Amino acid sequence: MRQLLDRLTLREKIGQLNQRLPGWDALRVNGSRLEVTDALRREVDRFGGIGSLYGLQRADPWSGRHWGNGIPPERSAEAAALVQAYVVGHSSSGLPTLFVEEAPHGLQGLGGQVLPVNLAVGATWDDDLVAELAALVAAQLRGRGIHVALLSGLDLLRDPRWGRAEECFSEDPYLAARLAAATVTAMQGTGTRIDDTHVAVVVKHLAAQGAGIGGRNGSGAPLGWRELHEIHLPAARAAARAGVAGYMAAYNDVDGVACSANRDLLTGVLRENWCWEGIVMADCTALDRLLDAAPDHAHAGALALRAGVDVSFWDQAYVVLDEALDRGLIEMADIDRACARVLGLKQRLGLLDHQTMDDETSFGTEASTGSESRAGDDALAHRQAHRLAHQLARESIVLLSNAGVLPLAAGQRLAVVGPNADDLAAQLGDYTAPRPVPDPDSSTVRSALLELGFAVSYAAGSKLRERLPGGLDAVRAAVDAADVAVVVVGGSSRRLYESEFAENGAVAGADLGMTSGEGVDLSRVAIDPVQIEVARAAREAGRPVVGVVIGGRPHSVTEFAGFCDALIFSAFPGPTGGDALADILTGVESPSGRLPVTLPGGEGVWPVAHDERRETSRGYADASYTDNVLLGTGLSYSTFEACVLKASAEPGLRAEVHVRVRNTGGRAARFVVPLFGRRHVLGIRPRVRQVVGHAAVRLEAGAERDVVFRLGAAQLGTVSARGLLEATPGHLDVWVSGDLHPPTDAVRIEVLP
Repeated sequence: MRQLLDRLTLREKIGQLNQRLPGWDALRVNGSRLEVTDALRREVDRFGGIGSLYGLQRADPWSGRHWGNGIPPERSAEAAALVQAYVVGHSSSGLPTLFVEEAPHGLQGLGGQVLPVNLAVGATWDDDLVAELAALVAAQLRGRGIHVALLSGLDLLRDPRWGRAEECFSEDPYLAARLAAATVTAMQGTGTRIDDTHVAVVVKHLAAQGAGIGGRNGSGAPLGWRELHEIHLPAARAAARAGVAGYMAAYNDVDGVACSANRDLLTGVLRENWCWEGIVMADCTALDRLLDAAPDHAHAGALALRAGVDVSFWDQAYVVLDEALDRGLIEMADIDRACARVLGLKQRLGLLDHQTMDDETSFGTEASTGSESRAGDDALAHRQAHRLAHQLARESIVLLSNAGVLPLAAGQRLAVVGPNADDLAAQLGDYTAPRPVPDPDSSTVRSALLELGFAVSYAAGSKLRERLPGGLDAVRAAVDAADVAVVVVGGSSRRLYESEFAENGAVAGADLGMTSGEGVDLSRVAIDPVQIEVARAAREAGRPVVGVVIGGRPHSVTEFAGFCDALIFSAFPGPTGGDALADILTGVESPSGRLPVTLPGGEGVWPVAHDERRETSRGYADASYTDNVLLGTGLSYSTFEACVLKASAEPGLRAEVHVRVRNTGGRAARFVVPLFGRRHVLGIRPRVRQVVGHAAVRLEAGAERDVVFRLGAAQLGTVSARGLLEATPGHLDVWVSGDLHPPTDAVRIEVLP
């Protein structure tokens, strides 16, 4: 590697650290031909190569790519090979580029597998299923010639007003860490080498972006070191242990220091404390935003490079690293260190296999011809992924209340009403490529219930934040003709091709059709008043009402719930969401999802996370936390009992907790068992509770099973000032009920240093 690095010129090294060209501008679809563009030619000439290329296959309103002008899935590998061949053949360095794509819940490219969003994934509490799907997604990406997947998963949802809530697994660090580690391991594989069925993962965002002031995207996170390490870094630490290839530095600052210029975070924590080796990528245009703390681009680039950022993302700051070097702001060793990390990732992916230290010409381009056998494999993988995505969507559905209305009975006449009752786009979430039309793999609540043979009358009633002329009259007429009303409300991250976008792709303008997504932070999170009017109209018709909330954030459902005899929460469940919801509504499957976040009881009652520190304050004089719907809430069509039988501890921060689970109901069902805990250490105010373990069991009616939870340093340790877990005398109370505080049958574990 040293010989390879030494033969590169300064210009070529800087080229390896830059990711400047929008990938969709690198290739043009010209009838049946794929052609490289002049923009690609200029970029290769400018830096003697391209280190990374973001978004070659991205399709969405921001990129302007769709089924009419984007790269079709059957030609995606060909497109990547064509660009790679040009980069390798026409650059002075001869180095291949890294193809980087968004994959927060499946590939954001035409025909890419689309999964439920992370908030839905968190509701499954099923890391095994998540891993199985993630492996299929990784194979699809690599088959298309993609090397690096940008994956959300590090952000902890600490404020429901934040528009990117859907990208978070949970508000709880334990649950987020489990799911992040499972996803990284499945997508990258377990070895140091990343083979041709896996991709390198860059997880985002580091760190504390979910704790922005006021729930505003990219705002500061005014946190102390303990809060940072206990809440916002466990998922990142779990990814490091799983061997993650890279991290993306967040936009926000932590206590005034921007994450992309935070040496304590990017070098001190990642590389020195955690002994992690990999690349750090800046978020899109984040380095140029450092100009509010630096006099010019050269200083901004120097701040980021010396902090530990290896790859820039559409910034001017890394274009002028040669200027920063000339001015003494950085040293050549800083550039070499970052460049070596980029080359190390290419080596880990096998991109340098055909390169010897004294041969400058031969690199693989991973060309693929799309043979018949490959097409058959792709079809099989697609069917398997579709089946698992449907299972994931089904497991993510949370039944919050049920007064005996569910499951629906065969032969009932249904009124399916509300703005999200028949709107596929409202199920998909942000960072989603356009679906094909027609789309045989997709379903809405209305279409799925029709497919099951129900007589369905339909009325949207309203838009998400706008009334429809005659909408409420149409709702009343539909419900009058039905036995049960299914009212489907919530939100949407739908982007439009005519929308206004910021330079980093976030939504910039107001759009009444969007209530979630990057750039869509809200001051209020209750179900919109115009949707409440739809629920009221359905209730006034005198029929039982089943409420379904499809959304991308923890909505306040208190008012809406007052009109419902049963209530379901479904974070954006993806294209199979309609079928999944129909399975739950009709009793094909018993609901097993549990909230991965707390739903606020009303507006302005912040914070709401279940694991906040205990307070001496009595709270607000005009509002209460009692209406909050806690993390872990979720009902079944059966009934279950769970209790802690015993717990034992050993020195070295190890303990075992034995829990017995019994199905006391009349049908087989899956049941998620969260293990809650409260850690007590002298002199440190405890948290109300935290998740310290979880398991899922499927039991027949009347059956029981014992589950063993094995706890370690993450649950029993205390965070030191350096962010390391250490043994400190104290105890941990554990329980399995949904109580916010330890019940009388909680079991105490003494921590043995």
